[in-house]
Amino acid sequence: MSNYTVKVEETRPPSDGKPSAGPVYRNIYAKDGLMEMPTRFESPWDFFSESVKKNPKNQMLGRRQVVDKKAGPYSWLTYEEVYETTIKIGSAIRNRGVNPGDRCGIYGVNCPEWIMAMEILSCLSKCNSYLKSSKSNLYIFYEAIVSFGNISSTQRSEAEEQGVACFSWEEFVQMGSLDHELPQKRKTDISSIMYTSGTTGEPKGVILTNGAFMGEVLSMDQLLVETDKEGTGEDVYFSFLPLAHIFDQIIETYCIYRGASIGFWQGVRHIYSFCTELLKAFLLLKTCCVFKDIRYLIEDLLVLKPTIFCGVPRVYDRIYTGVMDKIEAGGTLKKLLFQFAYNYKLRNMEKGLRQDEAAPRFDRLVFDKIKLAFGGRVRLMLSGAAPLPKHVEEFLRVTCCCSLSQGYGLTESCGGCLTSIANVHSMTGTVGVPMTTIEARLESVPEMGYDALASVPRGEICLRGKTLFSGYHKREDLTKSVLVDGWFHTGDIGEWQPDGAMKIIDRKKNIFKLSQGEYVAVENIEGVYSRCPLVTSVSLNISTSGWSIFPVYPVSLMLFRFSRHGLCMFYTHTNSSPGSQIWIYGNSFESFLVAVVVPERKAIEEWASNNQETGDFSSLCNNTKARKYILDELNSTARKHQKILPQLRGFEMLRAVHLEPNPFDIERELVTPTFKLKRPQLLNYYKDIVDQLYKEAKAKTA
Repeated sequence: MSNYTVKVEETRPPSDGKPSAGPVYRNIYAKDGLMEMPTRFESPWDFFSESVKKNPKNQMLGRRQVVDKKAGPYSWLTYEEVYETTIKIGSAIRNRGVNPGDRCGIYGVNCPEWIMAMEILSCLSKCNSYLKSSKSNLYIFYEAIVSFGNISSTQRSEAEEQGVACFSWEEFVQMGSLDHELPQKRKTDISSIMYTSGTTGEPKGVILTNGAFMGEVLSMDQLLVETDKEGTGEDVYFSFLPLAHIFDQIIETYCIYRGASIGFWQGVRHIYSFCTELLKAFLLLKTCCVFKDIRYLIEDLLVLKPTIFCGVPRVYDRIYTGVMDKIEAGGTLKKLLFQFAYNYKLRNMEKGLRQDEAAPRFDRLVFDKIKLAFGGRVRLMLSGAAPLPKHVEEFLRVTCCCSLSQGYGLTESCGGCLTSIANVHSMTGTVGVPMTTIEARLESVPEMGYDALASVPRGEICLRGKTLFSGYHKREDLTKSVLVDGWFHTGDIGEWQPDGAMKIIDRKKNIFKLSQGEYVAVENIEGVYSRCPLVTSVSLNISTSGWSIFPVYPVSLMLFRFSRHGLCMFYTHTNSSPGSQIWIYGNSFESFLVAVVVPERKAIEEWASNNQETGDFSSLCNNTKARKYILDELNSTARKHQKILPQLRGFEMLRAVHLEPNPFDIERELVTPTFKLKRPQLLNYYKDIVDQLYKEAKAKTA
């Protein structure tokens, strides 16, 4: 199909109730077979131990020490120092009676201790658990908690009353020794049970093996070696995306494999003062949350000066918006210079020149200022978790003076399964080609009109290969529903491009049929309406000065040992790419859509002031005129953005909205810890309001 993909199997016609499926494709670097694992590696621990031998004095894990509310320079632990501490922690865990087959969990923000815990647990326990809190759990057995903070006598006694041993990190390190013998691991051993966000119901425990983790890291390394620049011990990575999610965990494991340095952002500065709240949260099966000051993230980024930066689309979109706003406000001359430089470099990149060869003079004169926003040294930028808008990706490729790759993956595929190739400009707007451990094909979805055998192949993305999950923990029924004949059905709709890259165009999982028989892909519609500036977006606002709020973030890392027979179901962490606060619903017995929207408070208050309306924010949200104003603005946005966003059909335009003054939150179980909408729960919570919206809308047309 292209220079980067090769067909290895032909199409499959429809038969026995199964829809047709298109050809099977592999990465060109795996044309003779999927990548084989080196025999010297049996688990991710082997990556770490090999880097310790090769780079003992390299800086490995760093953070800034905060004294009198002021952060100093980054303080680093070497690979050798981290290894010694990790071995001691492992010894202490075994001394507590943890045996092969027992489960250990990690709860917390990114920090050096998180990595040390991850490394030793991947070596010692049957599996790590990165899990999610649930009020429906019947029993959870804690045997020990290890906190990063100091533990008071009161906290210790509270834990003991519950039969739980409680230790500080330093105490636990002192309990271990360096002469600890590590158990043998195999590629087929379970490395972790990583829980999904629970968007459509209860979170699912994704079982991932050592082989899957290592295959993902080595495939990423192979593609960088073949198409860009391999990672080295000189690289520095900025850790701020949550380690509890597969995207960042794979990237940080890759950095460790290559002997690179990982610097953590400050996150919650007063992490140690929350031990009591955390302990209570654990014992009561609740999530402990805290607000974060985003100034620290930008400050740390500029101090660390990373060479590798991973982000998610909402982060990059805010950067794009912030830069464009400054250019717009910079005067006519600056705007013309920027546009000329931008168009010149873009044309050269479209001709096939690498980004560093396309316009070196303009890079120095114009684009270096944008590069400095990331610290000035970034050479590799990665995007994942959701599709990156094409105009934003193009902007980053041109202005950031570094290689950019966008990928697609799931927890079930152990992270990225498709990735765009750095410096191949035709892949802009796509998620690229299969990794060297994965095969991909499209399967037709007749009910949505997608045909995998058409001249432009479209269908559900199906995956087969060495980095797929082994199944869902204790959910064989769900495993069988998505793993069919060796193929994992992702639920995402893709379209093969002429150059062999995949483009994500739709989602099979969240569609419903309206009364007139029309299918609605609700996530696409929400994506269009979320462009409206009147919709609250709970996100990282990099473009603003001052500070912003990161709602709901766990505060400290703790380690647990669970009873072998106990129910093992808790872990919560946020994603730094939460979505806009709009939920759209379509009743199958109705012919149109309604929505619940959390409006921007400032916008509503400005509207009220301009229209002589009075009342506080909550009462304004109930104001009929305010609701009409928001509805009109939403539909106006949808029409205005038809050139760069999917064009909405008439029945996809909103007919009624409810304004919700309180953001969708985890406490009411309306969103996941990654701020994805939990649709069943939203419908249950707003059922009466939705019914009323339909009555009002139909009354207006009666």
